[in-house]
Amino acid sequence: MELRQLGYFVAVAEELHFGRAAERLHIVQSAVSMQIQRLERELGVELFDRTPRRVRLTAAGERLLPKARAVLAAAEEARAAVAPAPGLRIGTGAALGTHLDRVLAAFARRAPDVPVELFELPAGERLARVAGGRLDAAFVRAVDPVPGVRVLPLWPDPLLAALPAGHPLAAREEVGIGELARLPLSLTERRNNPPLVDLVVGACREAGFEPLPGPAGGSLRDTLAAIGVRPLWTVVHASHARVLHSPRVAFVPFSPPGLALPTGLAVPTTAPPPHVRTLLLACRDHEN
Repeated sequence: MELRQLGYFVAVAEELHFGRAAERLHIVQSAVSMQIQRLERELGVELFDRTPRRVRLTAAGERLLPKARAVLAAAEEARAAVAPAPGLRIGTGAALGTHLDRVLAAFARRAPDVPVELFELPAGERLARVAGGRLDAAFVRAVDPVPGVRVLPLWPDPLLAALPAGHPLAAREEVGIGELARLPLSLTERRNNPPLVDLVVGACREAGFEPLPGPAGGSLRDTLAAIGVRPLWTVVHASHARVLHSPRVAFVPFSPPGLALPTGLAVPTTAPPPHVRTLLLACRDHEN
């Protein structure tokens, strides 16, 4: 007796039709009939009364049906017991810094047996993958919602001014954004990060000046290298600045109210994938 035969038997018993059972099993009807006949020969009984007009269970079939269902359920439980635990696929960005480390540590405490895969991607790609089911969740900052995705607020992430370490303002405990008016601003192009560029340029204009354009493009590492040898400034997320090591660059907080972008967790609008609720609890652990 094979599990496959029991599965075919249950399908026919529930459909009471060999053709419909075959459609449900995605196989040809002749294969279903052959396996049922083999099962009947092995058991030495007929399980179905077959007529041209209908199929119904015999008394032996009625007795076998609950036992067959129990065997199939036990087999599924056995498979589940040894199957690897489903992992958690998270989209991330380069500037999460210490936030990511602390959230992952909190998640590991809550779910030590759950593997985590990280995918560092542009924000638009992170959202598209969450919407398409290729990521379970993604950390994002100040993004517009897209169909199939909702963004749950997590925490505000302050920005710091990155200045040449030898500049007079670098020794200050905080700096007003208006004090940077004479330094060129090195910032990524707006199409790469609209919320960040709009926030910084808008703050400059509110302070009464149009920022002097510095070199744009390239990585943050390249920008910090340039700041180390030229009078420029840029902004860096505080959480990222903590893991950067640039002896020729100083990171200075902005004077109140400061600058900050909200960080959120993008998740599907449908039922959350496994472990996303645990990830949210880990994010709250991180905040406390």
